[in-house]
Amino acid sequence: MEKTDTPENTTTAENSRCSAVIVNFNSGELLLECLAAVYASTLPVEVILVDNASTDGSAARARKAFPQLHLIQNTSNSGFAAAANQGLRAAGSEYLLLLNPDCILQPDTLEAMLKSLEDDPRAGMAGCRILNPDGSEQRGCRRNLPTLGSGLRKAAGVSNGRSGVDLHQQPLPDQPRFVEAISGAFMLARRAAVEEVGLLDEQYFLHCEDLDWCRRFHDAGWKILFAPRVEIVHHQGACSKATPVRVSWHKHRGMVRYYRKFLAGRNGLLLSAFVIPGIYARFVLLAMTAGIKRLGGGR
Repeated sequence: MEKTDTPENTTTAENSRCSAVIVNFNSGELLLECLAAVYASTLPVEVILVDNASTDGSAARARKAFPQLHLIQNTSNSGFAAAANQGLRAAGSEYLLLLNPDCILQPDTLEAMLKSLEDDPRAGMAGCRILNPDGSEQRGCRRNLPTLGSGLRKAAGVSNGRSGVDLHQQPLPDQPRFVEAISGAFMLARRAAVEEVGLLDEQYFLHCEDLDWCRRFHDAGWKILFAPRVEIVHHQGACSKATPVRVSWHKHRGMVRYYRKFLAGRNGLLLSAFVIPGIYARFVLLAMTAGIKRLGGGR
């Protein structure tokens, strides 16, 4: 269930070309920093915050600090994709932004990204260069879509930045260019493209729904743009640091769904025999490693 709060002075689609949808789950003070940065944009933004039953008081603090906020409060954690879709349905602008609550924009970020999309009508979605707090490029902001080969390499533990999905180790292009996928931390899409492609697949609880969306944009004939000269900072993991094993489980489940949904076909035997068991084995190994580290840290 949800409760919606839409103040009269909210910036709406009537006076904004961009709606920012932010899904929150215990993001703490970073959520306030994120919202302050969005509201400091050089263009008006409709901001829709969907709170997935946070227990840290972050949603209440956000509502108090930004009374113009459109807040949707869920009484249970419905997962990222389902909550993001709630926000997308409530949004009314020409451009729709999915933004993580631990991302910090620059004042001209949205203006520059809207221009990038407007300059190429083939692009249905665009992402920017996402930086870690130390200034390094974050893995995942430009990447290839998963293939059977990359899945086999990951299952075998031999995937790397050059042979796998992520492209952050490759030279940074000088100009915007098309890529197969971008990060779900910042996804700016045309409403027309979203209406054609559809919303996020809610069968993903957390992780891989962004890859699924990128794949569906491609299948519908839309291009995905990566803008290398527009940069934001992403404090990755702010919502998941308290439950890393649970988050890892949902991530690996998401991988399995993606492979089954898009790559089964003639590769079903290989997926069943190698890739999917390898994904679950990888989760077990990571969970055991995390448990050992936790035990070691408690000594």
